[in-house]
Amino acid sequence: EVQLVESGGGVVQPGGSLRLSCAASGFTFSSYDMSWVRQAPGKGPEWVSGINRDDSSTIYADSVKGRFTISRDNAKNTLYLQMNSLKPEDTALYYCAREIPRYDWGTMDYWGQGTQVTVSS
Repeated sequence: EVQLVESGGGVVQPGGSLRLSCAASGFTFSSYDMSWVRQAPGKGPEWVSGINRDDSSTIYADSVKGRFTISRDNAKNTLYLQMNSLKPEDTALYYCAREIPRYDWGTMDYWGQGTQVTVSS
């Protein structure tokens, strides 16, 4: 059974940082590209960032480029999202998701339960 479990969310002041983690199990993690997606209250999902299966390439939404860094540790089956210079508009439920092979970024078949990030003074 595919499982994705996010952690690391919380409440942070504007300008602060958080590091999200996603523990993957039930599949060969190193064989899949992975992404982070977020959903703010009252809005639809927004794809945030992706990383290919061997950690050789990353991609970001314009809204987070230069502030967020995606990474992975295939030996630990874990995906990360380092978030710096956080803004109130980054407040959302953050999900990690498995990308479907050979499809465009943002086409995902499994999602975790999400971890809440709230940016507020």
